[in-house]
Amino acid sequence: MTTAIILAAGKSERMGTGVDKAFLSLVSKPVVAWSMLAFERCRDIDRIILVVRKTQMDAAKALAKMFGISKLQAVVAGGSRRQDSVKAGLAACAPETRIVAVHDGARPMVAGSTISAVVQAAMKCGAATVGRRITDTVKRVSKSGAVEGTEDREKLWTVQTPQAFDAKLLKEAYAANGAKAVTDDCALVELSGAKPKIVESNLPNFKITTVEDLQVAGSLLR
Repeated sequence: MTTAIILAAGKSERMGTGVDKAFLSLVSKPVVAWSMLAFERCRDIDRIILVVRKTQMDAAKALAKMFGISKLQAVVAGGSRRQDSVKAGLAACAPETRIVAVHDGARPMVAGSTISAVVQAAMKCGAATVGRRITDTVKRVSKSGAVEGTEDREKLWTVQTPQAFDAKLLKEAYAANGAKAVTDDCALVELSGAKPKIVESNLPNFKITTVEDLQVAGSLLR
């Protein structure tokens, strides 16, 4: 069984005080509904765990019902950090889960083909993430703003979500290193010695963090 954990418990600080971007309207539906529907329609996903703020749990359940998310197994309350929310999602996964796919609910443009490719790569390698090559020149800059050097961009990629893992590997990584501050789940399994596989994709899949991002996503989804 493959279970997707969709994260929508962030503070949305760059959207403004009191704003929950996961539930903002994006064209015809809330931001997080786009992600939920992408995983609902993907044949490589069996169950969905939705992680939201504690105050949004009832709203999330109503949203799932409204859009016919039949794969939804549970809605759980997230934590103060991203990894706390993932850990809560992991705890809600059914025992028979063999692969876990973790996705930021604020990436509403994720394609079903991307989800499938990452899940299938994780089945072979134990850990995988979608990513893209860096095409801009990358500078290393000091706190004062002075350029200290130029990085070799041939070896540099940006990574997104979904990221998928052997469930046992991810749980063990959280048990061993879950207290450490990381920005994605690949970093945790890397600390355990795993080497995630990069699945290249240049399809639109950016994360909505500002009002401007919401406007761009809206223009692309219309």
